[in-house]
Amino acid sequence: MNGRTRFGSAATDVLESLTRVGQGLPIDRAPGEPLYPAAARPRAAFRRTRLVRRAPGLAGFAVAVVFYCLSLTPSLLPRPWLMQGVVSGLTAAMGYAAGATLGALAGRFWQPPRKLTRVAWTALIVVTPPLGLLFLALGTGWQQELRVRLGMERMETYDIVRIVGVSVLTFALILLIARLLRLATRRLARFLGRFVPKPVAYAAGLVVVVYLVVGFTQDFLVSNAVAVANEAASLTNGSTSPGIVAPASGKLSGSPASLVPWHSLGRQGREFAATAPSRTDLGRFAGRAAADPIRVYVGLDSAATVGERVRLAVREMDRAGAFDRAVVAVITATGTGWVDGNVTSALEYMYAGDTAMVSMQYSYLPSWLSLMVDQSKVTETASLLIAAVHARWAALPAASRPKLVLFGESLGSYGTEKSFQSLRSMADGADGALLVGPPFVNPIWRPLVDGRDRGSPVWSPVYQNDDTVRFSQRPAELRTSVGRPPKVLYLQNSSDPIVWWGPELLIQPPDWLDHPRGPDVSPDMHWYPGITFWQTVVDITFANNVPTGHGHVYGSGVADGWAALLPPPGWSAQDTERLRALLDAAPRR
Repeated sequence: MNGRTRFGSAATDVLESLTRVGQGLPIDRAPGEPLYPAAARPRAAFRRTRLVRRAPGLAGFAVAVVFYCLSLTPSLLPRPWLMQGVVSGLTAAMGYAAGATLGALAGRFWQPPRKLTRVAWTALIVVTPPLGLLFLALGTGWQQELRVRLGMERMETYDIVRIVGVSVLTFALILLIARLLRLATRRLARFLGRFVPKPVAYAAGLVVVVYLVVGFTQDFLVSNAVAVANEAASLTNGSTSPGIVAPASGKLSGSPASLVPWHSLGRQGREFAATAPSRTDLGRFAGRAAADPIRVYVGLDSAATVGERVRLAVREMDRAGAFDRAVVAVITATGTGWVDGNVTSALEYMYAGDTAMVSMQYSYLPSWLSLMVDQSKVTETASLLIAAVHARWAALPAASRPKLVLFGESLGSYGTEKSFQSLRSMADGADGALLVGPPFVNPIWRPLVDGRDRGSPVWSPVYQNDDTVRFSQRPAELRTSVGRPPKVLYLQNSSDPIVWWGPELLIQPPDWLDHPRGPDVSPDMHWYPGITFWQTVVDITFANNVPTGHGHVYGSGVADGWAALLPPPGWSAQDTERLRALLDAAPRR
């Protein structure tokens, strides 16, 4: 018998032994005894399947308590009581799943004495209530301190009770769903056990249930949720905000003279075109005669394809006389097509209306959802629009060209960066670029912050040997900057979860928790594997519901950005202060 034959025979013996153990039979098979005798697979071999077979496991319960307490620790932004309750319940459920899994694996190798288990349960039951109360009190204090730090209203004292109630309900619901899935697995395994060995039946049952759950989640829940969100957003896109009416000025898209019909602009496009400051307001601020600003916008319904919409935008710019202005700004909108009014108004007031701005819609969905389901739309739209405007601009005599600037906020900054290969190509492709709240996926921003000068914090990187790019957490500090203006300027709040979230949060602490920390990041925030990742995901959902200068809200700080990037002749820091006061006093849309 050669080596290969001996190895195959040994492998067969091992598999037979494992199968017989799974059937509850002796390892050794008597001569002539079949491998799977009829009596070896009675239905009674499977225990009765019940929804609740036993009390929660010790390991699962212990880890759930730890995770629950850690869920109350602070993150980048304060959490409302309802969100905190849901977060705590979900986090505790994740802890229970992790602990139960570890406990099951450990039980394969070591079974603790019953006396030790009873002592451990007693200790856990005694410690859990005071520990939970302690962290609820600490968590409330951390949330109050963070709210003060961000200038938000304080929590109510009774919010603690509501947090506990919501977290318990959330945990119970998730545990119920998990046990229903386990019950389905065992039922299926019991059925399959009539035809195959018990270990194979359980493995097959688990695979089938996992496959059905994943398929249901992806193909039904996620797909339908995206479809419903898209449908709802498209309906919203067809509406018009109160007080928004079609402009009369021929310098604005949607006007009677425009090539782009008012109804095709979409909700955000109509607001963009209709809210341009008047020549009177611009002249009053500048102290001199002003021009009617040019705003060009093309919606998803304005033309059938991206290429047609881009060509329509350039024709509309030519019709309005955009390339005769002092500044032409190409703005990559956010997911819904929204353009921050502070961005447009700030530049128009700075140049007394001698500006032209162009933007396009590429989606109905919010930026975070567009980033998840389809990044290609913003990339294609931004790349084609920037290239077309740049080609038209480059064809003009160099002496008479306007300044060409780029702007992108949130997902818009991603689209702007994807239009270029590197920082150098972006700097060479325009007279300046202002990028606000860049998400973690930005291909140019990420290497820049990773390659910052040693000792400079990630939320405010410093480059001593390259004045092409500059970063700012406090825009007002840009007024005292010395040297030539940068070509690329990033505004990024140290508490913006859209900027600082990333997959690596799962397994390693982030640089933005190193010291020194950002001015609005809690000193009590610490990194915990998995938990900090999850907390920051939750922060993203309400990153726009905080005061200006925190989270994903940049407000009038863009005025300092424009002033640092391309100030008009004679512009001063006092002018920037006046402009920011004007923008802050305007109603926020």
